[in-house]
This record gives sequence, structure tokens and C-alpha cells, in this order.
Amino acid sequence: MARRCDLTGRGVQSGNNVSHAHNKTRRRFLPNLQGVTVMSDLLGKKMRMRLAARTLRTIEHKGGLDKFLLGTANIKLTPEAVVIKRQIKKAAAKAIS
Repeated sequence: MARRCDLTGRGVQSGNNVSHAHNKTRRRFLPNLQGVTVMSDLLGKKMRMRLAARTLRTIEHKGGLDKFLLGTANIKLTPEAVVIKRQIKKAAAKAIS
């Protein structure tokens, strides 16, 4: 299973461990992934995802999954998240009609 956030695509980064003697060895910075179930209000269903803690905080800050996806540009989302966003837009248009 990939170490990648299901909504934002945030993944593993690389860098250096730097010792006191300034020796550099390569290391990996792993994202803080959490397995969570998020609820979409407009779709009325729960979705199980692996999200980065930073993404979870942003979802809470924006006021839920629907508002997070609708307020985020498609370029910043994974292809799977864009599909969910499209479903939410369709459900919102149907609810207005």
C-alpha cells in the first residue's frame, strides 16, 4: 500500500540526516497517515480513506469533506478525489433543483 494521502497526494519526501560532524546520510520523511472514515453530507455516505493528519486538520477547518473538496482546486487533488468532488457537485445541483 502506497504511503500517500488519498485526497491531496502528499507522500514520502527525502532529505539528509546531518550529524554533529556534518556528515550527511539520506533519510525519508514519512507522511503522518491515518485511516479514517469521513462523511459526505451531500452524498449521504461514509468513505474510508487514508489521509494525512494535515489534510484532516484542513477538512475540519473548512467545515467538512464537501466544503474542503469544493473549495480546493482540482490540480491540488488526486484523480480519485476529483471524481468524488464531481459527484458532490452533481448532488448539490440536484438538491438545489
